[in-house]
Amino acid sequence: MKLWVEIHLIVLETPLSPRAMSNQTLVTEFILQGFSEHPEYHMILFSCFLPLYPVALIGNILIILAITFNPGLHTPMYFFLFNLATMDIICASSIMPKALEGLVLEESSISYGGCMVQLYFLTWAASSELLLLTVMAYDRYAAICHPLRYSTIMSKTFCSMLAAGVWILCAFNTAIHTGLMLRLHFCGPNVITHFFCEVPPLLLLSCSSTYVNSIMIVLADAFYGIINFLMTIVSYGFIISSILKMRTAEGKKKAFSTCSSHLIVACMYYTAVFYAYISPVSSYSAEKSKLAGVLYSMLSPTLNPLIYTLRNKDVKAALGKLFPFFRN
Repeated sequence: MKLWVEIHLIVLETPLSPRAMSNQTLVTEFILQGFSEHPEYHMILFSCFLPLYPVALIGNILIILAITFNPGLHTPMYFFLFNLATMDIICASSIMPKALEGLVLEESSISYGGCMVQLYFLTWAASSELLLLTVMAYDRYAAICHPLRYSTIMSKTFCSMLAAGVWILCAFNTAIHTGLMLRLHFCGPNVITHFFCEVPPLLLLSCSSTYVNSIMIVLADAFYGIINFLMTIVSYGFIISSILKMRTAEGKKKAFSTCSSHLIVACMYYTAVFYAYISPVSSYSAEKSKLAGVLYSMLSPTLNPLIYTLRNKDVKAALGKLFPFFRN
């Protein structure tokens, strides 16, 4: 679950009674506001966003193929990169088609069921990516700080358990939050101030109590945001300390190159999430949330494969074996 800290700032209005809700028509579809406040930029945004989806799909599929068909990449680092690429495909596919549609049409609508499905898959992929970045940081810690015991620490069984744990835990957590969203009643305004279905603007539209949702989000924030971020920071603290203790410049360069791609991706992802969801007591900002949404749901899945490919000789070599045009 992304760091929806601003949800704590939502004013929980007194819920309507069952009789009052029965006298109102429940919402069956939502209107995605998208970028309608800037219609003059729609074609420019469409032209910018349109290439991102195919690039994200092709880039992440190529990484999956390279890792799958090259035995030399069957290591823990690339195993987790395989999972990251899969998450990026799910994240991009759940957001980009509808966002592009919203830039073409004057009014983009999404059914209630479609909104819940989009919310589930986006939250599943986004929370899984946060957790996986922490796992990848631990993998780099084990490789650099304990190189002699690395193969024992990051055994195939342990790596499989970590990856399965990420997918299952995040799927379960997302199911809880989606289930809590399904229990809410939406009987008033149906305009979501975003270009996809997101928790904060949805809770603002609810005409029933969102107290339980807010409590669960606080717990999710504490785990996915604070704990994972601190664990990543601690891992890199040990990594940097070990690199600085190395005697040769070549050793330092080689050690840093093994974690530089992950560090760039982690910094980019956390910066986007923190920018939108860690805010002062000022309340939810649709503009900030949209900008961050573009960063982590569009740019991140597109840039991740480029970062790992351009900065990784092994991946480029594996792609060169599958596709000759990558050799030069």
